[in-house]
Amino acid sequence: MHAIKSSSLACRLVLACLIGSATGAYAGAADSPSGLLLVANKGNQTLSIVDPVSGTTLAAVPENGITGHEVVASADGRRAFVPIYSNTGVGHAGTDGQLIRVINLAKHEVVGTVDLGHGLRPHCAVIGPRDGLLYVTTELDNCITVIDPDSLKILHTVPTGQPESHMLALSHDGRRGYTANVGPGTVSVLDIEAKKVVTIIPVSRQTQRISISADDRQVFTADQTQPRLAVIDTATNGISAWIDLPSTGYGTAPTPDGHWLLVALNKISQVGLIDLHTLKLVRTLPVPKSPQEVLVQPDGKLAYVSCDASRQVAVISLADWQVTELFNTGPGTDGLAWARQTR
Repeated sequence: MHAIKSSSLACRLVLACLIGSATGAYAGAADSPSGLLLVANKGNQTLSIVDPVSGTTLAAVPENGITGHEVVASADGRRAFVPIYSNTGVGHAGTDGQLIRVINLAKHEVVGTVDLGHGLRPHCAVIGPRDGLLYVTTELDNCITVIDPDSLKILHTVPTGQPESHMLALSHDGRRGYTANVGPGTVSVLDIEAKKVVTIIPVSRQTQRISISADDRQVFTADQTQPRLAVIDTATNGISAWIDLPSTGYGTAPTPDGHWLLVALNKISQVGLIDLHTLKLVRTLPVPKSPQEVLVQPDGKLAYVSCDASRQVAVISLADWQVTELFNTGPGTDGLAWARQTR
């Protein structure tokens, strides 16, 4: 890892004015939570387990199969779940994965597998905030597959009503789900308890990635045909605003205080900072080539950005908006997750 210095004092002063009270909130927060950073490496089919304090890769666990793009940690932070997707991208011909690998984060090895029975291209995995169940997008069946993370038994599915349901966000009460349906360019709104589609929202000819605000009032997804981000009002299930970007966006992540949204600008190798009070982009920051996914640490002090082409994860201090470190991970660095650890 390498420390990266700020380019100028003036830039830091300008940013301090921009982020105002948020800086004070971060500065006064408690010590960073204990945890591990998990990184899915598409290029060599491994999961990197990284110590976020030292930046050291503790292990690169082989997934023993075709590539996993995304990862999520169990609620207790002891295991990781890696859906084995495909050797290609969404909407392209290639292998159709049907497995989900279960990795013990202390033993650094695969300790279980969920077999979905046939090729479904499982992709994005999310732990239900209320029920603790494992929700995985299974694209080729146009649904979300729900799994008991302890028994590894498939419980049921929730239809999305659309093909290529690639990414999933859940509301913080676990009642609503939102999928970014890439090829159709839509977002499906799901009633998780009733196991049904509430509505389908047209967004663009193609859309990618999805996240939900800290207060559950807004959902964000990136138009892949124009440099803009769609803001969906969850009360009306319609697009309430568009946020202009300097390039097409990709992964997004809100800060826990609800003030900021980070967006990966993968074509220009930057990360943007959006003020959610004004819905305006207020700052960009260069990062290594091809940023994909953004993960904000639970205490809101740091953000991690996977940079596909560089085999690195950029670490951003949200107090002063600087890249402070680069963690070397693996080829095709993509999906990120935080595994909480007990001190």
